[in-house]
Amino acid sequence: MSCIGRVAISTAGRDRGRAMLTVGVADGNHLLLADGVTRKLAAPKKKKLKHLKLTDSVIDLTDGMCDADVRKALEAKGFDTSRE
Repeated sequence: MSCIGRVAISTAGRDRGRAMLTVGVADGNHLLLADGVTRKLAAPKKKKLKHLKLTDSVIDLTDGMCDADVRKALEAKGFDTSRE
């Protein structure tokens, strides 16, 4: 099963509790994440799998998707995207 497009919740670090969209796989132990607010699609966050909780929510990644689309998609799934 692919992780790309799945919503992940950070369980460690400054971004603990923040919902992010999986936009890539860096290697076997790291995913690339973006939330459209603090982490943009142009510069995704590299985070260890052990510091994430993958949810069952999936967002379809399309070509031409922008940061606002990521924010709206996360909010539509019920995740808070406010800066805290």
